[in-house]
Amino acid sequence: MTIDRAGFPFIGVALIPAAVCLAAGLPLVALPLSGLGVAIALFFRDPERVPPQMPEAVVSPADGRVLYAGPADRPLAPPGDWLQISIFLSPLDVHVNRVPIAGQVTRVEHVPGTFLPAFRDGAALNERTEIWLDHAGQTIVFRQIVGALARRVVCRVAAGTTVQTGQRFGIMKFGSRMDLFMPTTATLVVSKGNRVRGGETVVAHLGAPPVTDGI
Repeated sequence: MTIDRAGFPFIGVALIPAAVCLAAGLPLVALPLSGLGVAIALFFRDPERVPPQMPEAVVSPADGRVLYAGPADRPLAPPGDWLQISIFLSPLDVHVNRVPIAGQVTRVEHVPGTFLPAFRDGAALNERTEIWLDHAGQTIVFRQIVGALARRVVCRVAAGTTVQTGQRFGIMKFGSRMDLFMPTTATLVVSKGNRVRGGETVVAHLGAPPVTDGI
């Protein structure tokens, strides 16, 4: 298991008191203090994941617990009709985020907002990064949403990037939320309360893309 590079500054700062005590000849004090650095390292852990080999399967973009799965709330969702899955990440969950399905990133937008606890309904309006993805003509949108503790998200993809299912694309720091929006032709296979693993748990299957006249 590796550690995401976003965690290195936090781990370093956490280990300073232990290092000072060790240099002062106080190893018994340094030992428990070093536990904070270990705890932060575990928060930024980045385990390997094996995505399912199913082209139309949508995998969870984050570890955590499903808060909602169903028709999207129009005022809080992107314009149009969508199915929505919302996932809450506790501080104990893996916070590295993964692409839900292969395609091309068409838009990445940072949206200022509030800092409500991520498990509340109103948290959909918190500060967030919104990623739009085209998969074979179908649009999928996913949002990294900050919480009361998680005041920063890291997104490492840009518009024009081609991505694969389960690929790492960013991280959210210290408890947060992920919202996933899919076409209404998709079939959801998770429900409220389910535990999911980013990059591995199938949360939906995409249906056929809409038919156009080709005019």
